[in-house]
Amino acid sequence: MNNHTNAPDTQHCSPTEAVLDEFRQAIGTIIGKWKVEILWVLLGGPLRFGQIRKALPRITQHMLTAQLRALEADRLVSRTFYAEIPPRVEYALTDHARALKPIFLALTEWARLLRTPGN
Repeated sequence: MNNHTNAPDTQHCSPTEAVLDEFRQAIGTIIGKWKVEILWVLLGGPLRFGQIRKALPRITQHMLTAQLRALEADRLVSRTFYAEIPPRVEYALTDHARALKPIFLALTEWARLLRTPGN
């Protein structure tokens, strides 16, 4: 471990059990049917339920509701209710989830590299 950052030492390939448990917990928070896709869509800013559904046309209303609740419970998505007529609810990424943006962008670049002939 690097004594300055609490991050695993990148020179050492075998993580401790504690570091591996932290990694599993982090991955478990974002892995789930549609969770990554919902987070990706919300990277563009707050959206209403219907806007998220429109961006993810194959997701069912029930699944979107369940996954938004799970992401909210894990403090990755915030839900804001506006007492208007008609009522409005917006979903947005929390600071915890916005911290994933560079990781998502790096994964996207990695996926492009995999599709590039000769790589």
